[in-house]
Amino acid sequence: MSRSLDHRDSMEAQRRRAQVALTLTRLGLGSLFVSVFFENRGKGLYSPSGYSSLINYYIEKGHAPQLLKSVMAFMASHASFAGPMQGVTEITFGVLLLIGFLTRPVALGAFLFLTTLWLAESGTAWTWELLMPMIVAFALMIGAAGRKWGIDELLARRNPRSWLW
Repeated sequence: MSRSLDHRDSMEAQRRRAQVALTLTRLGLGSLFVSVFFENRGKGLYSPSGYSSLINYYIEKGHAPQLLKSVMAFMASHASFAGPMQGVTEITFGVLLLIGFLTRPVALGAFLFLTTLWLAESGTAWTWELLMPMIVAFALMIGAAGRKWGIDELLARRNPRSWLW
């Protein structure tokens, strides 16, 4: 019986360590989004001219699929709305990941956002620059990373089966 208890304790300790590791990646990705927001804001990339210039660069120099380039052209032509919305999206992802609130849907949104950006930047940036944050966002989504050191941990006590946390 002692061996069985030791095994269960060992499994529980491994689970806790894995949860801490996942939580640290959540904090890292949240910090990345917050820092990118302030960097892009400082560069003026959320302004209509800054946003449309960047998007037009991706359209001209990138290897994204034509459908995505069409969407990007539409967004560039509506840069007075799309630029600030991208800023709001980035800071929102960052803050929500940092506080661990609605981590799974936010991580899914971040994964899709980063995947689109990765495709848009194709041929203009280092492939792994966005691929690793994409993988982290996907892992956060499937790993319920908000349930440690986050608001989701409190919410999960009430409703532990919710897919939102």
